[in-house]
Amino acid sequence: MDFQLKSDQDLIHLYVAGEEGGLVELIRRYQTKIYTSVYLLVKDEYLAEDIFQDTFIKVINTLKAGKYNEEGKFLPWVTRIAHNLVIDHFRREKRAPMISNGDDFDIFEVLGNYDESTEDRMVREQTYKDLKTLIHLLPAEQKEVLIMRHFGDMSFKEIADITDVSINTALGRMRYALNNLRKMMLSKEMSLKN
Repeated sequence: MDFQLKSDQDLIHLYVAGEEGGLVELIRRYQTKIYTSVYLLVKDEYLAEDIFQDTFIKVINTLKAGKYNEEGKFLPWVTRIAHNLVIDHFRREKRAPMISNGDDFDIFEVLGNYDESTEDRMVREQTYKDLKTLIHLLPAEQKEVLIMRHFGDMSFKEIADITDVSINTALGRMRYALNNLRKMMLSKEMSLKN
């Protein structure tokens, strides 16, 4: 069965019916966007991996319990779960020191390695590194909207609901974020030429 040709909804149905490959394909399909959106918020590789794994443990539990609402899109739903776990983490961090849960489950082990040339990987990693650096320089509200929109594939209505602002405010923050990124990229190019 070629899982790559299946829709998200089909993959969910396959997984719920006992076909593990459905979930593996969903994770493969969205791992970069979800992991990156978490990493850009927490700025810690190990913490981002923990939250990524917790996100998919929650996804698995929700799917197995038959509680997934099929009207929503899969990626925005998972991104919302991840975003809520990030918020929970920061709330806990203010109250208590972080405690490791000691679980041995590693979602990255479920995924196989895919072929990518060394040059492609290096270019991709450098591009991500440059973009992450610039995104980190944005004000928090702009960064949050940009991450949810671009990496989480969320609508502005979903972003407005999660961040508890109006849609116009979310749109404005996105516009400012993109303008600021554009200015930073131009100034970076200018400094490289000089």
